[in-house]
Amino acid sequence: MRLCCPCHFGLESVLKYEIMKIGGTDLKVSDGKISFTGDANVLARANLCLSTAERVLIELIEFRAESFEELFQGVKAIELERYIAPTDAFPVKGYSLNSALHSVPDCQSIIKKAAVERLKSKYGISWFDETGPAVQIKFSILKDIVTIYLDTSGTGLHKRGYRRNSNAAPIKETLAAGIIDLARVHPESVVCDPFCGSGTILIESALRALRIAPGINRRFAAEKWSCFKPEIWREERSRAIENVDRTAEFHAIGFDIDDAAVALALDNAHKAGIKSRVTIEQADISSFVQPENSIVICNPPYGERLLELREAEDIYKKMGRVLGKGGSKQSYIISPHEQFEQFFGEKARKRRKLYNGMIKCQLYMYF
Repeated sequence: MRLCCPCHFGLESVLKYEIMKIGGTDLKVSDGKISFTGDANVLARANLCLSTAERVLIELIEFRAESFEELFQGVKAIELERYIAPTDAFPVKGYSLNSALHSVPDCQSIIKKAAVERLKSKYGISWFDETGPAVQIKFSILKDIVTIYLDTSGTGLHKRGYRRNSNAAPIKETLAAGIIDLARVHPESVVCDPFCGSGTILIESALRALRIAPGINRRFAAEKWSCFKPEIWREERSRAIENVDRTAEFHAIGFDIDDAAVALALDNAHKAGIKSRVTIEQADISSFVQPENSIVICNPPYGERLLELREAEDIYKKMGRVLGKGGSKQSYIISPHEQFEQFFGEKARKRRKLYNGMIKCQLYMYF
């Protein structure tokens, strides 16, 4: 099968390495996504093990369409019966940008109609109850090029299952995992987050260091599809469990000024099964002392209003006084503030443009 994984802009190189590691072949990298070839085992492994992918899609077809008739015929030609059983639900959603077919509701309707006509002819039935598992059809139309996918993940892969609750401004798990990869966290690393919030960076660091598959505690849409044998998912889960490295010496240290955030982070660490690997306490950044041979990875307050912005800038100055800037004390800080380095007091060794949601940020790297 041809598979496709969307990711955060800026994390394509990280995801590429992850996909190669799980056995994906013939990789094609583009902005915000990577397509590759793999069998059913690779599909299951991708859902379980990729830490920076947003979801795993089956890429069915790509074709040009400037009319609804071309769209209809293009979709009708797809062998949907390979994946969609007679009782399955098959909802349609997607988007269109810079294309002649700009009405998304109309495109949804045409794609649904084409899918129904295809399946009617293959199954010899005229009505679909759609009472079975959902096989989500997704489409993208970009500059008149239509791509049709099936979503095998269901809920986005950033939903690991451990963060039922979060604080006001959490960092997405997939973005945190990408930053952790760029910071080169290893099984023996000590990772610190002085603004730990709900604990995402600490938990994702532990999952990486201990080689715990991020999707090990959740389920995926395609597990219910009749086209995939249940033993494939059992096989890959067993493989993921065997891969866990409990001998790793990794430890994470977190602080937050809010004691409610500390309690929340500890609860999330417990849900993720790594509570014994973290120490989290209530403390202000000004009292932070970074241990030797440790890596700080953090997402400090941004400050979207003027007063908050000044407070954030004051925090950046305090960070500059207490955080390591290389050698045995490394720091990786994500911030949207264009003058961050000026307030921090030193230029980063390296920077990388990343997006935290819709906010354009830089990852400032001191190593």
